[in-house]
Amino acid sequence: MDGRIIRQLARECGFELAGVARAEPLDEFEYYREWVEAGMAGEMKYLTDHRAALRADPRSLLPEARSVICVGKLYHTPAASYGALTDPSRGWISRYAWGEDYHALMRKALEQLVERLRATVRTDFKARIAVDAAPLLERALARRAGLGWIGRNTCLINQRHGSWFFLGEILISLEIEPDAPPPDRCGSCMRCVEACPTGAIVPTGRKEGPAWALDARRCISYLTIELRGPIPEPLREPMGRHVFGCDICQDVCPWNRKAPFTAEPAFQPQNYAPSLAELAALSQEAFSERFARSPVRRARYQGLLRNAAVAMGNSGVREHREALQRLADGRDPVVSEHAKWALERLRDAGS
Repeated sequence: MDGRIIRQLARECGFELAGVARAEPLDEFEYYREWVEAGMAGEMKYLTDHRAALRADPRSLLPEARSVICVGKLYHTPAASYGALTDPSRGWISRYAWGEDYHALMRKALEQLVERLRATVRTDFKARIAVDAAPLLERALARRAGLGWIGRNTCLINQRHGSWFFLGEILISLEIEPDAPPPDRCGSCMRCVEACPTGAIVPTGRKEGPAWALDARRCISYLTIELRGPIPEPLREPMGRHVFGCDICQDVCPWNRKAPFTAEPAFQPQNYAPSLAELAALSQEAFSERFARSPVRRARYQGLLRNAAVAMGNSGVREHREALQRLADGRDPVVSEHAKWALERLRDAGS
């Protein structure tokens, strides 16, 4: 089957990027295994448990698979970057979480793509859709499918569209002409490595294969979203005012300078640069209501309050003391400890 048909149908379903990789064992799994064994996955057990080995071959999820259709959907919007956030009373939410949760939207569009494929090829086939949660090496497959190369920041980068896109896959039993991976175009650029406040992009020491890896244990996205419990104290100050995720390594990437914007209504900014005081005052019910359709709910209520406390401590804003004292006096020991740290930091700063 001609891969051009796939790209055309994918565009009709709202995907800006599409390509095809063979469903076969992935050499990249060796890099993944080394990353896990080095402890760089932190406490993300879903990456290291019994499902880890399934990532070695996409056919682990669909034995009949012969091809993997990889798609990308832009979520880039024209709102400013973290570096342009001059109001110290506001926190930062990663761009991907400004709008609605992408999982349901991506799945629905992929289901539509499968339906159009069935109507086009008029032959029976098996298919399995994956959006983020399945044990797949998504970026490795997307690279093989020609969607982009994997940069030093470990993001998949497309020459025309940059790196602001979600990935999805269809494992399918059809033989489809595969695409080829593009060349690596990072060159000698080190901006993402140099800009990371916590030094999370680390050298692997490899002579072959990826020269850089992401140590999740130091990544602000991991610390604010995935990590449960206390944030290591040495990493709190470098977190700045990030309350959910981090975009710095993408903001500084030259390939994102002219990245196009999405017209998707669901991805338009709704939770952009929230007031830290408002976040700190949220009740459990208010948190659930405000972020019901947002990826931010993944941080959980305790996690968001913890993150807001750290951000307020880094803000230098005197008016945050009252809110921090309430959090410090609260029942949650993790939130309380971070709020006390933040109060001490404001006192040390002489605010």
